Amino acid sequence: MAQAAESARTVILTVDDDPGVSRAVARDLRRRYGESYRIVRAESGESALEALRELKLRGELVAVILADYRMPQMNGIEFLEQAMDIHPGARRILLTAYADTGAAIDAINVVDLDHYLLKPWDPPEEKLYPVLDDLLEAWRCSDFRPVPATKVVGHRWSARSSDVREFLARNQVPYRWYSADEPEGRRLLAAAGQDGQRLPLVITPEGTPLVEPDVPELASHVGLATTPTADFYDLVVIGGGPAGLGAAVYGASEGLRTVLVERSATGGQAGQSSRIENYLGFPDGVSGAQLTDRARRQAAKFGAEVLTAREVTGLEVSGAARVVRFSDGSAIAAHSVILATGVSYRQLQAPGCAELTSCGVFYGSALTEAPSCQGHDVYIVGGANSAGQAAMYLSKGAKSVTLLVRGADLSASMSHYLIQQINEAPNISVRPRTVVEAAHGDGHLEQLSLRDTETGESELVDAQWLFVFIGAAPLTDWLADTVLRDGNGFILTGPDLTPDGRPPADWELDRPPYHLETNVPGVFVAGDARAESAKRVASAVGEGAMAVMLVHRYLEQS
Repeated sequence: MAQAAESARTVILTVDDDPGVSRAVARDLRRRYGESYRIVRAESGESALEALRELKLRGELVAVILADYRMPQMNGIEFLEQAMDIHPGARRILLTAYADTGAAIDAINVVDLDHYLLKPWDPPEEKLYPVLDDLLEAWRCSDFRPVPATKVVGHRWSARSSDVREFLARNQVPYRWYSADEPEGRRLLAAAGQDGQRLPLVITPEGTPLVEPDVPELASHVGLATTPTADFYDLVVIGGGPAGLGAAVYGASEGLRTVLVERSATGGQAGQSSRIENYLGFPDGVSGAQLTDRARRQAAKFGAEVLTAREVTGLEVSGAARVVRFSDGSAIAAHSVILATGVSYRQLQAPGCAELTSCGVFYGSALTEAPSCQGHDVYIVGGANSAGQAAMYLSKGAKSVTLLVRGADLSASMSHYLIQQINEAPNISVRPRTVVEAAHGDGHLEQLSLRDTETGESELVDAQWLFVFIGAAPLTDWLADTVLRDGNGFILTGPDLTPDGRPPADWELDRPPYHLETNVPGVFVAGDARAESAKRVASAVGEGAMAVMLVHRYLEQS
């Protein structure tokens, strides 16, 4: 049939408690529709409902359901009444004996019955197929949408639901969002045997339900690699931001057996940017997600492994090997390591913010929340480029965007091109010398207390959305005393390790540390985690490439 490709995963389901009748119905259906539809048969209402639930979880479509009226425990009408809750778009046929036609007519109102057929239906060419043909054509013309992607059922103001959506989006995993309060969300919960008390519910494309999954469990079920294929590598890159991706691309392309380890999602802070307009080679700008996706595919093309949802907790020296330990107790080793752990946004210390994080208060751009901001008033804390980029992106749909800046204006920390764009945007305003005193809300953000630092006056404003960009802290605490850091936690390298011209106390080589090398030979740093780094995407990528060059130099001399 012409619709074969379209309906490759579409099901026609039949249920009859008489095995002979059940086989006969399925035989006639397969003879006519088997090339275009999958025929599923069941011999009880309960087993048919279980099949429908499994199909629902896997995202498979059900076009037509044929049910016998006279079945024990659950008759055909009772079955169809429950079946329509699971697959409301499926067309419904009741198979009846002549004496049951009254019940069949009544069922038209009870279960919105599309048709009833008298048994026997021989010859099917006259009594069965014309009815099915019409119903299948009507179904194809209806508003059915295959959903092969991962499904997420949760609450709008659930921090865990927000975290799961952000994780999937940043890892380029397609998903569909369903509110637990909406009919389709309730149907998915019922199909998974859940009452909605434990959310989010994640349903994989294969139909596996995951209830409140943690990040490693979620990653392993949506196709992200989490386990290394070897115990020893030439190069381990820790961190998947621009610096780490740059190092992975150059390392793998130059023949080093390379593995990149990322605790959350590749791209780092840059990956969350709605648009980067000053990156070389992209005159019209590029989103952080696009840049990240291209870099990740490029690294994979050259043979680099990319591990996601693996948290590194330790770095040890074992002879010539550098051992990287994970939070689950496992470890991998390598000749060399590049630390590209980047930074994380500092937390706003105002009362109420911690309790409302991911429930109206977000750190970073949280692009998955942008559609929900349509027509609302949005507040952004911060005056650097990341805050400006988020303001421009959110202004496309928000009623208003207000930038709260501690300083007198934006010129001290934001690029000139962004300041110009913000000045020209009609729904963006800047409030200088303003800080957030407190966040208020019951379960989600409802109001903000703002204070003018010059006059000391406070103001209470209604707000459902607050995005925070107030500087960053390096993700280096896990290094403990292995690698030397400055007072703010940024890693010292090269010349910073030899301010008086002498190498660090524990340095054993007869040469000084290379420019991006730490006090541990063979361990290098690239990107924002390095002390005195430029904190720009282009410089991070460049440092990733330079670190690989120095790795080669180190390996040649080892």
